[in-house]
Amino acid sequence: MQTMAAAAFGLEGVVKQGARAVNNKTPRAKLEIAKDLFRQIAGSDISSIDNVKRNPLWAQTILRSYARNICTLSTKRTLYADVASTTSIANYTFNKYVEALEKLFIIEDVAAWNPSIRSKTAIRASSKRNLIDPSIATAALGVGPEYFNEDFKTLGFLFESLCIRDLRIYSSAQNGSVSYYYDRYGLEADAVLHLEDGRYALIEMKLGSNGMDEGAKHLCKIESLIRDFNARNKQTPIKPPSLKIVLTGTEYGYAKEDGVLVIPIGYLRD
Repeated sequence: MQTMAAAAFGLEGVVKQGARAVNNKTPRAKLEIAKDLFRQIAGSDISSIDNVKRNPLWAQTILRSYARNICTLSTKRTLYADVASTTSIANYTFNKYVEALEKLFIIEDVAAWNPSIRSKTAIRASSKRNLIDPSIATAALGVGPEYFNEDFKTLGFLFESLCIRDLRIYSSAQNGSVSYYYDRYGLEADAVLHLEDGRYALIEMKLGSNGMDEGAKHLCKIESLIRDFNARNKQTPIKPPSLKIVLTGTEYGYAKEDGVLVIPIGYLRD
């Protein structure tokens, strides 16, 4: 019960801080809200979750490593090596800190979707690293909007994290869940949105128009693999995707000739 209450407190803190950020007038004030949340997580929430005193600097370093590796397939070993390079934290302790942040719903990795369209050895099965909100990542990295005028790669990963956050929120009414697909041939779907009635959507995230066509091709290729699999396995077919979507940071939405829907992230609604 204590753990559940502490987790709820952590989520409540994220929601309250988000509301404050929206209502603030200036960009600087909005950034300060994210920084305050980052400090609160590391300074108090991570210890209150199970009443175990933890080092705030170690917690900040772990969050910073997750921020640097957000929406990537970095292994726990890689993350630990990153953190251990500047701290004296042991591997066991590192894992306990990560578990505490997961209980707080601050770290919320994305699981892999493993359909039978490829051999098991071809499909990546590790989790994609993610935080519940990309604003925590920007606060952990200590960067502001001007930084992203040059670092478009990091901005793209943060945009993907933003899309995953919104997909989880808006599908929660139907107990929706989000996974990803990636195989060693380079075929991917940044997200696979599953609903409890069995429907699902294959989704790629593209901040701008660059790479949009390539992302759409990936989604169509996955759908084609599913059709081929079903032709060979009529007894145990895989349900085809209900939608193929490219989520973008662009202004306009439209349907492509290949059936892929281009949807601006701002169009997502309940």
